[in-house]
Parts: sequence; structure tokens; C-alpha cells
Amino acid sequence: MNQYVHGYSKKESCRLADQAGTLTELLHGDTAYPAGSRVLEAGCGVGAQTLTLSRSSPDARFECMDISDVSLNAARQMAASQQLANVTFRQGDIYHLPYRTGSFDHVFVCFVLEHLSDPPKALAGFRRVLKPGGTLTVIEGDHGSYYCHPRSRAADLTVRCLVKIQSDAGGDALIGRRLFPLLSEAGYSGVAVSPRMVYVDASRPALVDGFTRKTFTAMVEGVRDQALAMGLIDEQTWNQGIADLYRTTRADGTFCYTFFKGFGIRP
Repeated sequence: MNQYVHGYSKKESCRLADQAGTLTELLHGDTAYPAGSRVLEAGCGVGAQTLTLSRSSPDARFECMDISDVSLNAARQMAASQQLANVTFRQGDIYHLPYRTGSFDHVFVCFVLEHLSDPPKALAGFRRVLKPGGTLTVIEGDHGSYYCHPRSRAADLTVRCLVKIQSDAGGDALIGRRLFPLLSEAGYSGVAVSPRMVYVDASRPALVDGFTRKTFTAMVEGVRDQALAMGLIDEQTWNQGIADLYRTTRADGTFCYTFFKGFGIRP
């Protein structure tokens, strides 16, 4: 696993929870696993997606793995507080999965590949631990898909800072557009990718607050110190860009972003 550029602060945990809650139906509405299925959630983090998975498939069994002990502790606390009975947690490296070949009926991965320097290696590992006929579901964003009204060059530049920082850390904030070739080249069959667009205007106040403010803009704001220290942008432009992102939450503003959900089968 490469550096997680957003960090492991309590503020970041809250942002992840806001994101998961706001986008539940859009990203997870068509994900459910049969009773008795054994499912690996690879890169579970603080359990932001685990809660939805567990509740959507109460009779499946989830093994949730992450490399960060800090994140796993938060995930365990969440699961205990929500009384999730079908979830267990394990520390492990995505590049060296601690499971035997053919251990799982399904693998679920959300907002993980974007942080890896070698997504094909991770996808090969997921394929190994799947049973023949088992499925892989992958969800990723693509920061290049963002646009807003009013248009703002300063906002565009602040978003590009995050893309650059993530790239320098070994990841790819534009990976959503690559899911189809990545899954196909990794040897999965029946590969299908669907765009999941989030469109926000004043008629959707829950998305204005949950996505534009607390998910996307909060995520960009989180790399401020890194962006300035690296000389990617000057402070005045940065401040203007963030202000312009928040400006889109007014009554005459709009915001749009696209996620991509990929599906593949182990032959």
C-alpha cells in the first residue's frame, strides 16, 4: 500500500463517514451478496463502507482487511457500536493477501486502487483469492470528472494540486476512467463498468452539504499544507479556489462529479 494522502485524522474519518452516508444508494444500491457468501473487503479503512455492506447483506460473512492498525481500531469500534454480527477484521497488505487461493466468493474494493502504485498487482491478488466464478466489485472516483458552476480557474487549480500530490505519492486520482482496461487486463471475465454521476444543486440540500461541502471540498482542503509546501500553488489562489468550491453551494451554484463502478468474474 502506498501513502494515504488524506491522512488518518479524526477529521478524515468523519469525512469518510459523510461520504459513505451521502452516496449509499448511488454506489451500493445494486450491491448485495447471497446468504452464506464469504466476502473480502480489501482496504476497509475505518469501516465507512463496511457498515453499508453488512446491513445490505446481513446473511453474508465479511472479512474486512486493512494495512493500518489505526484505521482497523476505528473500524472495530464502529462495528461494535452498530452491533454488526457478520463482520471480522484483519490486518494485512493488499499486495500480499494473507489468504489461501480460492478463499472467497466475492471481493469488494472501494476507493483503494487510487492509492496504489501497482493496481494490476493488487487485482491479480484479488483474482487469486476468489473462487472460480467469484466476483470482484471495484468503486473508484475520478477527480478529472469534476466541474461546477460558477466556473472557477482557481478551483480547478486547487483540485489539480490534489491530483498531483496523489500522483507523486504513487497513486492515481484519475483512475476511475481506467477501470475497464485494468480489470480486463488482469484476467477477469464479464467486465462491466458503469458511471455513477453525482449532480448537486440547491434542490438537493442533502448532497450540497454531504457531498459538495463535507466530501469533495473537505477532501481538497485537506492537502492545503502539502500543496503550498510543494510550491504547486500560491496561497492567494488556493484560498480563492476553496472559496469558489464553497461558492457552488449557494442557491445558484451547481456541482458535478463521476464515480465508476467496475465488476468482473474470476474465470
